[in-house]
Amino acid sequence: MRIVRFKRGPKESPIWGWMADDRIGVLDGSPFDEFRREEARLPLEEAQLVAPIVPGKIICVGRNYAAHAAEHDAEVPDIPLIFLKPPSTVIGPGQAILLPPQSEQVEHEAELAVVISQRGRWIKPEQVTNHVLGFTMANDVTARDLQFRDDQWTRGKGFDTFCPLGPWIETEFDPADALITCSVNGQMKQMASTRDMIFTVPHIVAFISSVMTLEPGDVILTGTPSGVGPLIDGDEVIVEIEGLGALSNPVKTDLRGL
Repeated sequence: MRIVRFKRGPKESPIWGWMADDRIGVLDGSPFDEFRREEARLPLEEAQLVAPIVPGKIICVGRNYAAHAAEHDAEVPDIPLIFLKPPSTVIGPGQAILLPPQSEQVEHEAELAVVISQRGRWIKPEQVTNHVLGFTMANDVTARDLQFRDDQWTRGKGFDTFCPLGPWIETEFDPADALITCSVNGQMKQMASTRDMIFTVPHIVAFISSVMTLEPGDVILTGTPSGVGPLIDGDEVIVEIEGLGALSNPVKTDLRGL
Protein backbone atom coordinates (compact mmCIF):
# COMPACT_ATOMS: atom_id res chain seq x y z
CA MET A 1 0.00 0.00 0.00
CA ARG A 2 1.14 3.52 -0.79
CA ILE A 3 0.51 5.87 2.16
CA VAL A 4 0.42 9.66 1.84
CA ARG A 5 -0.33 12.75 3.86
CA PHE A 6 -2.17 15.40 1.90
CA LYS A 7 -4.20 18.58 1.99
CA ARG A 8 -7.36 19.18 0.00
CA GLY A 9 -6.77 22.95 0.21
CA PRO A 10 -3.91 25.24 1.26
CA LYS A 11 -5.60 26.21 4.54
CA GLU A 12 -6.53 22.67 5.58
CA SER A 13 -4.53 20.47 7.93
CA PRO A 14 -2.84 17.37 6.46
CA ILE A 15 -4.70 14.06 6.72
CA TRP A 16 -3.69 10.47 6.06
CA GLY A 17 -4.48 8.93 2.71
CA TRP A 18 -3.66 6.03 0.44
CA MET A 19 -3.06 5.92 -3.30
CA ALA A 20 -4.45 3.73 -6.03
CA ASP A 21 -2.92 4.61 -9.39
CA ASP A 22 -3.25 8.41 -9.56
CA ARG A 23 -6.10 8.77 -7.11
CA ILE A 24 -6.14 9.28 -3.36
CA GLY A 25 -8.51 7.89 -0.76
CA VAL A 26 -8.81 8.98 2.85
CA LEU A 27 -7.24 6.70 5.44
CA ASP A 28 -9.68 6.77 8.35
CA GLY A 29 -7.43 6.23 11.35
CA SER A 30 -3.66 5.94 11.52
CA PRO A 31 -1.31 3.62 9.63
CA PHE A 32 0.30 2.95 13.01
CA ASP A 33 -2.97 1.63 14.42
CA GLU A 34 -6.33 0.46 13.13
CA PHE A 35 -7.61 2.21 10.01
CA ARG A 36 -10.21 1.96 7.27
CA ARG A 37 -9.54 2.83 3.64
CA GLU A 38 -12.14 4.97 1.93
CA GLU A 39 -12.53 4.74 -1.83
CA ALA A 40 -9.73 6.44 -3.79
CA ARG A 41 -11.62 9.17 -5.64
CA LEU A 42 -9.51 12.33 -5.38
CA PRO A 43 -7.26 12.90 -8.43
CA LEU A 44 -3.64 13.29 -7.39
CA GLU A 45 -3.33 16.66 -9.16
CA GLU A 46 -6.11 18.06 -6.96
CA ALA A 47 -4.29 17.21 -3.73
CA GLN A 48 -1.27 18.82 -2.13
CA LEU A 49 1.11 16.13 -0.91
CA VAL A 50 3.16 16.97 2.18
CA ALA A 51 5.90 15.01 3.94
CA PRO A 52 4.45 11.52 4.46
CA ILE A 53 5.59 11.41 8.08
CA VAL A 54 6.42 13.85 10.87
CA PRO A 55 9.11 11.82 12.64
CA GLY A 56 9.81 11.82 16.33
CA LYS A 57 13.48 11.39 15.50
CA ILE A 58 15.59 10.99 12.38
CA ILE A 59 18.53 8.62 12.69
CA CYS A 60 21.03 8.63 9.84
CA VAL A 61 23.81 6.26 8.77
CA GLY A 62 27.03 7.76 7.46
CA ARG A 63 29.49 6.20 4.98
CA ASN A 64 27.26 3.20 4.24
CA TYR A 65 28.48 3.01 0.62
CA ALA A 66 32.20 2.32 0.20
CA ALA A 67 32.52 4.61 -2.83
CA HIS A 68 31.01 7.53 -0.89
CA ALA A 69 33.48 7.00 1.96
CA ALA A 70 36.29 6.93 -0.59
CA GLU A 71 35.27 10.21 -2.24
CA HIS A 72 35.80 11.88 1.15
CA ASP A 73 39.03 9.97 1.87
CA ALA A 74 37.29 8.36 4.86
CA GLU A 75 37.58 4.82 6.14
CA VAL A 76 34.66 2.43 5.82
CA PRO A 77 33.25 1.97 9.35
CA ASP A 78 33.23 -1.47 10.94
CA ILE A 79 29.90 -0.73 12.65
CA PRO A 80 27.15 1.62 11.44
CA LEU A 81 28.14 5.25 11.89
CA ILE A 82 24.99 6.95 13.17
CA PHE A 83 23.99 10.56 13.77
CA LEU A 84 20.76 12.54 14.20
CA LYS A 85 18.92 15.19 12.25
CA PRO A 86 16.22 17.23 14.04
CA PRO A 87 12.58 16.83 12.94
CA SER A 88 12.58 20.52 11.98
CA THR A 89 14.68 19.60 8.92
CA VAL A 90 11.74 17.80 7.29
CA ILE A 91 10.01 19.17 4.22
CA GLY A 92 7.77 17.48 1.67
CA PRO A 93 7.78 17.08 -2.10
CA GLY A 94 7.94 20.34 -4.02
CA GLN A 95 9.00 22.38 -0.99
CA ALA A 96 12.17 24.42 -1.26
CA ILE A 97 15.52 23.45 0.20
CA LEU A 98 16.81 26.71 1.66
CA LEU A 99 20.52 27.49 1.41
CA PRO A 100 21.67 29.00 4.73
CA PRO A 101 23.91 32.07 4.68
CA GLN A 102 26.34 30.35 7.07
CA SER A 103 27.41 27.85 4.41
CA GLU A 104 29.13 28.14 1.04
CA GLN A 105 28.93 24.43 0.17
CA VAL A 106 25.53 22.76 0.47
CA GLU A 107 25.29 19.29 -1.13
CA HIS A 108 22.67 16.68 -2.00
CA GLU A 109 22.66 13.12 -0.63
CA ALA A 110 20.06 10.73 -2.09
CA GLU A 111 18.98 8.08 0.40
CA LEU A 112 16.51 5.29 1.08
CA ALA A 113 14.52 6.01 4.25
CA VAL A 114 12.93 3.45 6.58
CA VAL A 115 9.76 4.33 8.53
CA ILE A 116 9.33 2.49 11.83
CA SER A 117 5.89 1.05 12.61
CA GLN A 118 6.09 -0.13 16.20
CA ARG A 119 8.15 0.42 19.32
CA GLY A 120 11.24 -1.72 19.66
CA ARG A 121 14.47 -2.14 21.59
CA TRP A 122 17.11 -4.81 20.95
CA ILE A 123 15.33 -5.86 17.76
CA LYS A 124 16.87 -8.91 16.14
CA PRO A 125 17.67 -8.65 12.40
CA GLU A 126 15.17 -11.39 11.57
CA GLN A 127 12.45 -9.41 13.42
CA VAL A 128 13.05 -6.08 11.70
CA THR A 129 10.27 -6.48 9.12
CA ASN A 130 7.77 -6.60 12.00
CA HIS A 131 8.88 -3.11 13.02
CA VAL A 132 8.95 -1.44 9.58
CA LEU A 133 5.89 0.34 8.19
CA GLY A 134 7.51 0.99 4.83
CA PHE A 135 10.03 3.00 2.85
CA THR A 136 10.29 6.44 1.30
CA MET A 137 12.86 8.66 -0.39
CA ALA A 138 15.04 11.17 1.43
CA ASN A 139 17.66 13.79 0.70
CA ASP A 140 20.16 14.19 3.54
CA VAL A 141 21.07 17.75 2.54
CA THR A 142 24.41 18.70 4.08
CA ALA A 143 26.36 21.91 4.57
CA ARG A 144 29.63 20.15 3.74
CA ASP A 145 31.96 22.99 4.72
CA LEU A 146 30.36 23.20 8.17
CA GLN A 147 30.38 19.42 8.55
CA PHE A 148 34.13 19.35 7.93
CA ARG A 149 34.76 22.43 10.07
CA ASP A 150 32.93 21.19 13.18
CA ASP A 151 34.02 18.29 15.36
CA GLN A 152 30.54 16.75 14.99
CA TRP A 153 27.85 16.94 12.33
CA THR A 154 24.83 18.53 14.01
CA ARG A 155 25.16 21.95 12.43
CA GLY A 156 26.08 20.76 8.95
CA LYS A 157 23.15 18.34 8.86
CA GLY A 158 20.60 20.19 10.95
CA PHE A 159 19.40 23.30 9.12
CA ASP A 160 15.68 23.69 8.49
CA THR A 161 14.63 22.12 5.13
CA PHE A 162 17.67 19.77 5.11
CA CYS A 163 15.59 16.56 5.09
CA PRO A 164 13.13 16.33 2.19
CA LEU A 165 10.99 13.20 2.53
CA GLY A 166 8.35 11.64 0.32
CA PRO A 167 6.25 11.76 -1.64
CA TRP A 168 4.76 8.64 0.02
CA ILE A 169 5.49 5.58 2.13
CA GLU A 170 5.47 2.29 0.24
CA THR A 171 4.66 -0.69 2.48
CA GLU A 172 5.46 -3.43 -0.06
CA PHE A 173 8.96 -2.40 -1.14
CA ASP A 174 11.97 -4.75 -1.12
CA PRO A 175 15.10 -2.75 -0.15
CA ALA A 176 17.61 -5.48 -1.05
CA ASP A 177 18.45 -4.41 -4.62
CA ALA A 178 16.90 -1.19 -5.91
CA LEU A 179 18.51 1.49 -8.05
CA ILE A 180 18.89 4.85 -6.28
CA THR A 181 19.71 8.00 -8.26
CA CYS A 182 19.96 11.73 -7.81
CA SER A 183 19.78 14.29 -10.60
CA VAL A 184 20.23 18.05 -10.50
CA ASN A 185 18.62 20.07 -13.30
CA GLY A 186 18.20 16.86 -15.28
CA GLN A 187 21.85 15.79 -15.00
CA MET A 188 22.58 12.52 -13.23
CA LYS A 189 24.84 12.98 -10.19
CA GLN A 190 24.42 9.82 -8.10
CA MET A 191 23.59 6.25 -9.07
CA ALA A 192 24.01 2.97 -7.20
CA SER A 193 22.04 -0.01 -6.00
CA THR A 194 20.93 -0.54 -2.43
CA ARG A 195 22.75 -3.89 -2.68
CA ASP A 196 25.95 -1.82 -2.45
CA MET A 197 25.17 -0.84 1.13
CA ILE A 198 27.81 -1.93 3.60
CA PHE A 199 25.15 -2.51 6.26
CA THR A 200 21.74 -3.80 5.17
CA VAL A 201 18.40 -2.48 6.42
CA PRO A 202 17.93 -5.32 8.95
CA HIS A 203 21.47 -4.78 10.26
CA ILE A 204 20.95 -1.02 10.54
CA VAL A 205 17.61 -1.20 12.34
CA ALA A 206 18.88 -3.89 14.72
CA PHE A 207 22.03 -1.89 15.49
CA ILE A 208 20.19 1.37 16.15
CA SER A 209 17.68 -0.40 18.40
CA SER A 210 20.60 -1.66 20.49
CA VAL A 211 21.41 1.98 21.23
CA MET A 212 17.98 3.62 21.52
CA THR A 213 14.33 2.68 21.58
CA LEU A 214 12.70 3.08 18.18
CA GLU A 215 9.19 4.53 18.21
CA PRO A 216 6.37 4.47 15.63
CA GLY A 217 7.04 7.17 13.04
CA ASP A 218 10.80 7.32 13.57
CA VAL A 219 12.72 7.60 10.30
CA ILE A 220 16.08 6.01 9.49
CA LEU A 221 18.19 7.30 6.57
CA THR A 222 20.36 4.46 5.31
CA GLY A 223 23.28 6.30 3.70
CA THR A 224 24.09 7.85 0.33
CA PRO A 225 26.01 6.60 -2.72
CA SER A 226 29.00 8.42 -4.17
CA GLY A 227 28.53 11.46 -6.38
CA VAL A 228 27.35 13.97 -3.80
CA GLY A 229 27.71 17.50 -5.07
CA PRO A 230 26.78 21.14 -4.71
CA LEU A 231 23.36 22.75 -4.81
CA ILE A 232 22.88 26.40 -5.76
CA ASP A 233 19.98 28.79 -5.95
CA GLY A 234 17.58 27.86 -8.75
CA ASP A 235 18.49 24.15 -8.90
CA GLU A 236 15.91 21.36 -9.04
CA VAL A 237 17.07 18.17 -7.30
CA ILE A 238 15.33 14.83 -7.80
CA VAL A 239 15.91 11.68 -5.73
CA GLU A 240 14.55 8.56 -7.41
CA ILE A 241 14.45 4.97 -6.19
CA GLU A 242 13.40 2.08 -8.40
CA GLY A 243 10.02 0.79 -7.26
CA LEU A 244 9.37 3.77 -4.99
CA GLY A 245 9.07 6.84 -7.19
CA ALA A 246 10.68 10.26 -7.26
CA LEU A 247 11.10 13.13 -4.79
CA SER A 248 11.63 16.57 -6.33
CA ASN A 249 12.58 19.79 -4.55
CA PRO A 250 13.64 23.25 -5.76
CA VAL A 251 16.62 24.99 -4.19
CA LYS A 252 16.50 28.59 -3.03
CA THR A 253 18.66 30.98 -1.04
CA ASP A 254 17.36 31.58 2.48
CA LEU A 255 17.03 35.37 2.40
CA ARG A 256 15.88 35.61 6.00
CA GLY A 257 19.44 35.50 7.31
CA LEU A 258 20.85 38.05 4.87
